Formats: sequence, structure tokens, C-alpha cells
Amino acid sequence: MRVIIIGRGNMLANLIRGCMLSKVDIVGVLRYENLYLSKFDLLLHDLFKSSPDLTLIKKHKLYDIKCKSANSAQFKNEILKLNADILLVGTWAEKLSNDVINMPAIGSINVHPSLLPKYRGPNPYLQTILHQEKYSGVTFHLMNDKLDAGGILAQDKIEILPVDTGKELREKTIFRARLLCARLMEKLKNGCIEPTEQIEADASYYKDVSPEDMTLDFYKETAEEIYARIRAFHPFKPTYIQIGKKFYIVNPYTCKITEATGNPYEIVAKGKNKLIVACKDGKCIEFNDLKKYRKFL
Repeated sequence: MRVIIIGRGNMLANLIRGCMLSKVDIVGVLRYENLYLSKFDLLLHDLFKSSPDLTLIKKHKLYDIKCKSANSAQFKNEILKLNADILLVGTWAEKLSNDVINMPAIGSINVHPSLLPKYRGPNPYLQTILHQEKYSGVTFHLMNDKLDAGGILAQDKIEILPVDTGKELREKTIFRARLLCARLMEKLKNGCIEPTEQIEADASYYKDVSPEDMTLDFYKETAEEIYARIRAFHPFKPTYIQIGKKFYIVNPYTCKITEATGNPYEIVAKGKNKLIVACKDGKCIEFNDLKKYRKFL
């Protein structure tokens, strides 16, 4: 079975590893860096920046496809030339056209880091923690003309621990994707899999967050909601506390809900790089290792 993989960073690296575990033939890899870097900048990137996906490509002498878009005529020619059975997609910003999706002999498969049909959209790692879910997951599904909506081929549930940030959830999800990828490819090699249609009534979609979402609002959210926001945004975007005209960057690993109480946005205690602030419900969060961002005039 001949597979082309397109993706970025650690997700791409783990899809490569998953395909290798199942011993399918990886006939080409298209890295996301090709989309936004010039040939010269890509050369510098590959010379001076170590990345897990490029390391695997070089180590195993995989074909590193050079195209500026997965929808380009050049990439379509690569699919034909390489006689691909499967196009496997992980962490890709472009919406693929139907003619690209339909070109591989078996089909095009996307990996999405949630329990579809829940949490469709660009960053399920952030959104599942922000909404205080106890579980997330990883889903391999057939691609169609709607984002994250095709039939499900394989799915695993992942527990979200109370202290997990987006970073830890992403790491757990990507590793689980490797194992699930290997199992899925084995099944595809040995016969057909009947996809399970997604139940649209259960679907949810969340767009990307805005800069306004990065500032903590102690009037509007409870201590649990504030703590979830801090954990969810790391490492994608920093969260801030605004005191007067000053903004402080929050360290997600050195804050906690305390036994202290107070009125919303009341600074119950403070010290060097430390604050205890009351939230909407009167409960407090202790912040340590605060870093001053800048003064807004």
C-alpha cells in the first residue's frame, strides 16, 4: 500500500512513524514549511533548525516533495506519478480541493485531535481544556468537501488530567495518533473498513481564539474557568492579568486555586512576582512567577 503523508512538525513525524510500524510504503512526504517558505528560506530552515519530521525523512531517505500547495497542479502530478493509494493528512492549514481528495486509489484520510464530531475546528487541544472536558481524543476520518466531517475510520479516547495544559494534551494526542495510525494502516492493508458516519446532531465547531480571549476576566469567569483558560492557552498563546495599565504574563505551571476568598478582581495578597486574585465566584487563584509584559498608555 502506497501512502503520501502531508503535515507539520510532531504530528507529521508520528504519522511517519505509525506508517513505518505498519510497514506500508511511504512514497512521499509534503511538509507544511513548503507552503510559506521560499526555496532559500527552506534551505536555511533545513540546515539550521532541527525538526523531528525532517530528521525522519533524511534518516529513512523518504521522498521530500517540494510543492507550494497541496492543491497545486504540481502536487496532483506527484499523486499520479507516485501512484498513491492513500493521502494521509495531519496538521494542515489548507482546505484540500475535491479533485485532490478523490485522487488516491483508496482515499484521503485526515487525523483530527478530538473525538469527532465534537470539537471540529483549528485547535481542539485548546478548546477541550477551555470547556473543562474530562476526555479528548484522536480521530482518523475520510475527507470530503466539509472540514472534519467525513466518515470515521478509527478513534481513541484520551483522558485530560486536571493539571494538563494544551502542551501535555497535544503530546499525548500525537503519540496516540502514531499507535492508532499503525493499527488503521494494518487494517487497510488486510481489507476494507466500513466508515462510521458522523452524527451531525452531536457536532460542535469552535473557531480560533481572538486576542481578547488572552486577557483573564475575573468579573466574568469562576476560578475553575480562569484556571482552565490558563491551561488551555499554553503553549499556543500567553494569557495575561491586567492590573491598571500593566499586563502580566501568567505561568500556567505556577498558578493554583486556593482556599482564599474575596470580591471579583480583588487582589487578596501580593508579593514579588506573585498575586492572589479573586474571581467571579469569590474563589481565588494564586499566581507565581509573573512576568511584566508591557505598559499600555
